Amino acid sequence: MANKIAVRTKWDRIRYMLTFEALLILMSAPTIAHVLERQTLDVGAMALVLSLKAMLINPVYNYLFDMLDVRAGRVPTERSPLARVAHAVGFESVLTLTSLPIVVWWLQVSWLQALMMDLAIISFIVVYTYIFTWLYDRIFPVVQPAREAVDEQQLSAA
Repeated sequence: MANKIAVRTKWDRIRYMLTFEALLILMSAPTIAHVLERQTLDVGAMALVLSLKAMLINPVYNYLFDMLDVRAGRVPTERSPLARVAHAVGFESVLTLTSLPIVVWWLQVSWLQALMMDLAIISFIVVYTYIFTWLYDRIFPVVQPAREAVDEQQLSAA
């Protein structure tokens, strides 16, 4: 009989999402405003809108990706580097498809210009997503039931 694989709780996913988005806005809005020669407040407001959209997509995407791992018998917080790349690239692809209309409208640029800007930003965000998620999994691991039982047995034997 296979052991049940524990996944993140709803509250853990909310903590992940809020921390991820807050750090991303704090790091990216001033830089993007400088590069685009726009007001930081304007770019920050757009970043906040895009962040809120991402926060709606994030829990659904992460839950579905976790369920793919569980179905394959893998522990989601122990993803391989390749699986982490697939997670980050997939997430950013979904965000790009849903962000382009907002960026085109907000910045009054063409679809091609918006895509080019988005691709430049995504190259940073994919790396950020990979590193952030890896660190988050190390700082807030999900204890697996079988491991917890083994740890308790080792403690009582000592």
